[in-house]
Amino acid sequence: MTEPDDAEARRAVAPVICYPVERLPMPPMARFATSLAGAEVVTTVTVPPREAASVTVPAGHVLRVVSVEGPQVGDLNLFAAGDLSERFYSGKTRALHGSHVGIGDRLWSCFPYLRPMATVIEDSLAWYGIDRFGGAVHDVIGTRCDPHTHCLLSGEQYHHCCHSNLTRALVAATGLKLREAEMLVHDVVNVFMCTGFTRDTGEYFMKASPVRPGDAFGIMAEIDLLALVSACPGGDCGAEHSSDVAPCHPLQLEVLRGPGMDDWVPPARNGYDRTHGM
Repeated sequence: MTEPDDAEARRAVAPVICYPVERLPMPPMARFATSLAGAEVVTTVTVPPREAASVTVPAGHVLRVVSVEGPQVGDLNLFAAGDLSERFYSGKTRALHGSHVGIGDRLWSCFPYLRPMATVIEDSLAWYGIDRFGGAVHDVIGTRCDPHTHCLLSGEQYHHCCHSNLTRALVAATGLKLREAEMLVHDVVNVFMCTGFTRDTGEYFMKASPVRPGDAFGIMAEIDLLALVSACPGGDCGAEHSSDVAPCHPLQLEVLRGPGMDDWVPPARNGYDRTHGM
């Protein structure tokens, strides 16, 4: 293919940030930090390897995901506890905050609600940054490993992908029928997962997570949440997923209650009138 004469000039056009973050409502990070500093664990749940578990997190409480035995990635789904139709929206979170989330970034709910469900307030891997391959941790670009893609690529039936794990956990937490639950499971926060895009081909890659026992990722619930976490069958995701090959470890979920949050008022649902010009 022949390039046009002005090809380099076209490539040289400077990018524009789609959603300037200074226009977003800012979370009260000092208040959150003070509450976290004095918080105590009120609930603990263990997520077994290649399985998922659920926990409810009242507004004003912290959900902490902890590595306890070895390097392990976790796939996080969030729902409004009283309305499962309001759930985490990874695409809009990515558009607002970037491909990977860290302290101060908010996790947003889907249309038509579009409000902060939680804010990241704790990240022991914040030191990692962006490595020389373009990799970073806690991504909101990978959708979750799932049995449909696995079957498409291999022709095999595998039932411990994160999508299936989360589906079973949602059934157990809510009593929904399997088919109903599967349709509600959504794209995740890949907690501790180290990912990026190759610079030459733009392909999504993963590499061994830098997470180690004792590392933690914590979010402040801004609304009442039902949280589901799957301990990914890929373990640290340094080789493969969607199989029983990789060494896997449990994850620990902790709900913490701290001072100064009893009068927390959850953010209002989005103010758009939903008339869509009709």
